[in-house]
Formats: sequence, structure tokens, C-alpha cells
Amino acid sequence: MTRIVRRPGAFVCGIDAAMDVIGGKWKVLILWALNEKTCRFGELRRAVPGVTEKVLSSHLKELEDDGIVHREVYAEVPPRVEYSLTPLGLSLNAALEPLGAWGRDHIYRGAEESGAEEPGAEAAAGPAVEPAAEPVRG
Repeated sequence: MTRIVRRPGAFVCGIDAAMDVIGGKWKVLILWALNEKTCRFGELRRAVPGVTEKVLSSHLKELEDDGIVHREVYAEVPPRVEYSLTPLGLSLNAALEPLGAWGRDHIYRGAEESGAEEPGAEAAAGPAVEPAAEPVRG
């Protein structure tokens, strides 16, 4: 029962139409999490730290209405609901991959220009240890 919302003539270009579907702080992160695996609501909530239940629920409904996310309800006790990407959602994630690559390159380029190392490089090198202070003798 997916209803795809279309507003002919409401968009200036294809990017405008795509941004209408993925706009907002959380939708792309929800898509990324669902690209990894089919998730229940609680799993998605943990996979997207910072999102509230209300916003997650609202975004999932919007993505379902746009034909991007499939909601499967199982007739079990207690009820179980799983979310997954539709073929349209998978194609949207494929279209977002170059944007993600650009973002990674941009982050690393900015770190190189400022003289910082790649994220996680400090962890690989081990924790920084400061020399212990000389004991005070009285």
C-alpha cells in the first residue's frame, strides 16, 4: 500500500526532487543504516544516534510513503515490525554513494590542509602519554 507522493511541476530540477525525498538531518542516515541490514525500530534508533523516536517514526513514514522504505508487520505476539529498503531505496543509496565519497574526500582534504591526521590515526598510534610529574618532596 505504498503511495508515492508526486507533485508535478513543483520541482525546479531533479536535485530538487531528490532533496524533497532525502531532505532533513536524519533521512540519509536512516537510509545508510537500512542499506547495511533490515532493522527493527529499536535497532534503527541505536544505529542513528541522536534521533528522537518521534522524528524517526515520522521520517520512516515519509520514506515509506515515497516508496523508499518497506515496512513489514509480522502477525506475532508481541508484534514485530521490520524496515528495509525497496528497490527504489536501494537505487537512491547507489545514487548517494558518490556524494558520500565526496564527503570523505572533503573531510580528509580539510584534515591534510590543517596538518591534522586522518580520523582514527591517533587511536592506531596508541594513546598519548604525558610524562609523569616529579613527586613533590617536602
